[in-house]
Amino acid sequence: MKTVQNSNPVVVVTGGARGIGLEICNTFLQRGYRVAALDVDKHTLAKAEGHFNNPDFLAIHCDVSKPVQVSRSVARIEKKFGRIDSLVNNAGVAIFKPILDVTWQDWRSIMDTNLDGAFWCTQICAKVMLKNGGGSVVNIASISGLRASTLRVAYGTSKAALIHLTKQQAAELGDVGIRVNCVAPGPVATEMAKLVHSKAIIKDYHDTIPMNRYGGTEEIANAVAFLCSTQASYINGQTLAVDGGFDAAGVGLPTLRKSRPSASPLTLQSKPKPKPKPKSKST
Repeated sequence: MKTVQNSNPVVVVTGGARGIGLEICNTFLQRGYRVAALDVDKHTLAKAEGHFNNPDFLAIHCDVSKPVQVSRSVARIEKKFGRIDSLVNNAGVAIFKPILDVTWQDWRSIMDTNLDGAFWCTQICAKVMLKNGGGSVVNIASISGLRASTLRVAYGTSKAALIHLTKQQAAELGDVGIRVNCVAPGPVATEMAKLVHSKAIIKDYHDTIPMNRYGGTEEIANAVAFLCSTQASYINGQTLAVDGGFDAAGVGLPTLRKSRPSASPLTLQSKPKPKPKPKSKST
């Protein structure tokens, strides 16, 4: 495989075969990037390759929790495209269980992919970026890394750690010309979400999100593309929640929002306590 002499920038997208990752690949292709998609699912990856049918799209089967596979994949990307300008650490897994039912194997499986995978992919890709003067990394975390939730002790903790890893990477890699930022999606209308989110769960999310809807995969992809672009050239070490205001909403707002149309200002305030009557002086 010969290196293609092409000055168009190159982005590596992990977990790029479906959902948000696939949309990120599509967005970068539309913006003139050459795209390398890494994914652990061979079947879905082949479907993505057939979908794009584009010489600027390279599909590589890779488990990001395996450092040897990552190193080999990045070497293949460099040989094919000659450079790496951006990396999107999107690959992730989730196991939702009550906290006391989470096994060590569950915990390690999530950390190996969501945290360790992002760490190692950045370590390897950054060395290639530096050969061309730098680049940009975007880590895909989750609103679960900003807000605790039931059944997500391992998943939420891995995403919170990824948010802090972003800051650590930005602090050191910024010195050598590599910006590192993070996108934290809220609920997104992916095919997977449609399968696992019941009508009751969807209603709960709609009641909690100020914009009263799920996000679209293209809305996440546009945020990622912006952070990788020169328009974001002075943004480093930041986490952008693309969540319709979910993280900002706090606690109890759905009830207040529902009562707002018929509520007068006084109904949202506690009634003033009556002043005590003055006691008569004894004679």
